[in-house]
Amino acid sequence: MKTPDFIQRILAIADKEWLQIKRDKRSLILSLIAPAGLVLLFGYALTMDVKHVRTIIFDQSKSFCSRQFIENFSHNEYIEIVDYAESYKDVDRAIDSGLCAMAIVLPIDFEEKIKSGNSATVQLLTDGSDSTSAIVSTGYVKTITMLYNAKLQLIELKKQGFSEMRQPIDIRNRIWYNPELESKNFIIPGLIVIILAIISALIASLTISREWERGTFETLITTPVMPWELVFGKMIPYLFIGLFDVVATLSVGYFLFNVPLKGSFVEFYLMAILFLIGTSGLGIFISAATRVQVLSVQFAMVATYLPSFILSGFVFPINNMPSVVKAITYIVPARYLMVIIKGIVLKGVGFSVLWMQILFLFIYAVIIITLAVKKINLTLPEN
Repeated sequence: MKTPDFIQRILAIADKEWLQIKRDKRSLILSLIAPAGLVLLFGYALTMDVKHVRTIIFDQSKSFCSRQFIENFSHNEYIEIVDYAESYKDVDRAIDSGLCAMAIVLPIDFEEKIKSGNSATVQLLTDGSDSTSAIVSTGYVKTITMLYNAKLQLIELKKQGFSEMRQPIDIRNRIWYNPELESKNFIIPGLIVIILAIISALIASLTISREWERGTFETLITTPVMPWELVFGKMIPYLFIGLFDVVATLSVGYFLFNVPLKGSFVEFYLMAILFLIGTSGLGIFISAATRVQVLSVQFAMVATYLPSFILSGFVFPINNMPSVVKAITYIVPARYLMVIIKGIVLKGVGFSVLWMQILFLFIYAVIIITLAVKKINLTLPEN
């Protein structure tokens, strides 16, 4: 059975594009290695876990009660006592210099207040230049203090002859999908999405502009190739590169960072193909619009990096965004793959749950490929 002519033309263009890619070995190696390398680099560098908060203690009481209270901060992975101050000047110097991010100041009458049944005011000074760490570390201190207060109250009740009282409400907390609340379990999948979006659009953005700069685009005009055949033919090699990057980045996350894969890899692979068609189509559209490789790369970076990082829900929750910005997120394909990868990797769900994201990715791919075909159609004659 004879292969249809349009398939032959698409495969011929794909073969030609692959030969051009192989000639530029540095770019080929970079596109195959860079995604996994970036996941490895940023996976170790980026973390939302706030641990070992460097803390200085200013104990003005120097009593048994104050030492007992301070002891509660010494045996955990969240608070790290790095020094003991002798004055407020020491505290100011330590925070200003960055030696510590937090200071706990105990008043001189700490023990006296506790033994008399009154409240002892403990001052907590926190470096607010890093607001996220400041909020979390303040929560650590409040939690440890609350547990210590409960312990003291229990001792006081027993002294007065009361038995241990049951709490009226007992919360049994259970966290699904990420029980240890490890930030790597949502950072690594998010990084994979962002890196795939950038790399796939970036390498595809050189296709048409490279033809124009080398003067070979005129040759394509003389062939019977249709604009849509040119787009798909140019896209095929980059889809294979992108699919290799999917395997490489997921392997880094699974084997090096122990990120679970609770769902089907095959299902994610199929959804990633749809995503890569859209992002590669975006790169080809940019390439056809600019016709200059330098401009193509710059536009591809602007169109993928910032939207994928800021508007995908990776760093900032979409529900917290203003309505106008929230509306813009609907045209960012990384938003949908972000939901897909977290759903498959962490929740173990599949097509039946993620069909809405798949539909949006399909619509995006159709629109962006149509735009790319229309743009190339301006430079090719009707056949």
